[in-house]
Amino acid sequence: MRRRDFFKLGAGTTAAMLLSQCSRDVPGGDTSVTTSAPVQFQKVVSSNGLLSLDLEAKPQQVQLGDINANLLTYNGKVPGPLLEASPGDRVQIRFTNGLSQPTNIHYHGLHISPDVDNVFLGISPGEQHTYEFQIPDDHPAGTFWYHPHKHGLVAEQLFAGLAGLFIVRGELDEIPEIKTAQESFVVLKDFALDRSGNIADTGHMAAMTGRAGGLLTASGQINPEMPIRRGGLARLRLLNASPSRFYRLSLEDHPMHLIATDGGAIASPVELSDVVLAPGERVEVLVQGNQVAGNYRLINQPFNPAQGGMMGGMMGGNQSSDRSETVATLVYERETDDEETQEASLPSELITITPLPEPSETRQFALNHGMGGMMGGGMVFLINGKGFDPSRIDTQVKLDAVEDWEITNTGSMAHPFHIHTNKFQIISQNGQSAPYAAWKDVVSVSPGETVRIRMAFRDYTGKTVYHCHVLDHEDRGMMGILEIQQA
Repeated sequence: MRRRDFFKLGAGTTAAMLLSQCSRDVPGGDTSVTTSAPVQFQKVVSSNGLLSLDLEAKPQQVQLGDINANLLTYNGKVPGPLLEASPGDRVQIRFTNGLSQPTNIHYHGLHISPDVDNVFLGISPGEQHTYEFQIPDDHPAGTFWYHPHKHGLVAEQLFAGLAGLFIVRGELDEIPEIKTAQESFVVLKDFALDRSGNIADTGHMAAMTGRAGGLLTASGQINPEMPIRRGGLARLRLLNASPSRFYRLSLEDHPMHLIATDGGAIASPVELSDVVLAPGERVEVLVQGNQVAGNYRLINQPFNPAQGGMMGGMMGGNQSSDRSETVATLVYERETDDEETQEASLPSELITITPLPEPSETRQFALNHGMGGMMGGGMVFLINGKGFDPSRIDTQVKLDAVEDWEITNTGSMAHPFHIHTNKFQIISQNGQSAPYAAWKDVVSVSPGETVRIRMAFRDYTGKTVYHCHVLDHEDRGMMGILEIQQA
C-alpha cells in the first residue's frame, strides 16, 4: 500500500482516472467555468492576546447562489464568523440563543476543558451564555471549527446552517513556503431546500441513515474562486461541515500536497491525487501553480459507497455522491507582461510528531445499529450494544494515562468516530500499521473494519463524549460518556 492510499485521503487511482468523465479538454484550464467571487468571511482575529466577540444563533434568510434560503445562522452568516487566535490567547464569546430550540456550542478539535466545551449544557431560547477559556500555550496550529451539540438536535441544527471555522495560528504558519501561500477556506456544506427556500424534510429514512441535500456549497457560495499566482502556492483548508455526507475531492491537473489533518501538521508533505473527507474531518493541502494559467475545478467525485479503505469509509445511500460536481475553482491570477515567474517550492519538513508511548490499557468498542423505541421508533445506533444515556458513565480513564481503543464496525454503514477534548494517533486499520504519524480527532470506520487509535488524556478532568459524526446516528444513540478522573 502506498502511503498516499493511507489516511483515507487517496483511493489509489490517478488524477487522470478520476477526471476521465468530467474533465474538459481545454488547454490551460477551462476559462469558461462560471464562478462566484472568492469568499469574504466575516473574520474576528484576536488582539493583544484576546479573542472577543458577540455571537448569536438566529434564523436568517441567506443567498445561496440564486436561491433565497431560510437558514439557521451565526451572526446572520453561513458559515458563521471565521475566528482566528494563537496559542496562549484568551477567548471570550458572548453567545445568544436566538433560535426556537435549545442549543449550545462545541469547539470541535480544540484542546480545552470539557467544563467549558460542555455538550451537556442546554442554552434555552432567548438565553445568553458566555464561553471563556484560554488556548493552551502549546496548542498546535490547525483548522478547527464550532457547531451545535445539543443532543437530539445536533444534525438538524447543523444541517440548517450552524457552523463556523476556528483557526489557531502557530508554528506551521511560520514555515517560509507556507507563509507566502495564498490561503483559501473551503467549508463544505450540503442543503436540502423546498420551493420556498426552507430546509426540506428529507424523510424518516434519511433522518435515520443520515440526512443529506442536493445543493452543494463551499463556504456558503456556489463554486467560489480560489486564487493562485502562476508559480506560487495555494493553501486550501478543507472542512466537511455536512452532518452526513462524505466528499471525495480532486483538483483538475493539480496534485494536492497534504500538510495537516484534524489535529494539525504532519511531518512532511504527502502528494495526493484525491482527498476523502468524512463528516467533521479537516485537511490542509498545498497546490503548486505550475500549470498554464486558467481555471481548474475542485471536483467532488462519485465513489462506491460500499467500499472502505485505510483511515476512511464511505457510507451508502444519500451519504455519497453519484455524479461529479464542481465545488470550487482554482483561478490563476492574471500576470503582467513583464512579470517573471519563479516556481515556488514545497517545504521539505513540517512539524515533528512524537509517537505516543505504549498504552497502559486497551479497550474495545463495537459500533452497530438495530431497531428500537427511542426517538419516535425506528433505527437506533449503539456503542457496545448500548444507546446514549445522559445519566450513565460509559468509560472512565485516568488523567495522563495513555490508552489504545480498538473500534470495530459490526454494522452495515460507515461511522466516523469522534472524541472530544483529546486528539489521537491512528495505530492501525485492519491490522495494517500507519506509515507515518498524524494527529486526528475523527476516523471513519467502514463496515467490517477495526481501527486502533492511541491517545493520552492530558491536562483536563471531567465529563465529555465520544460519538459517531454522522450526526443523525449520534442523535439516535451512538454516543458514550467519557469521564477523565484524577490519577
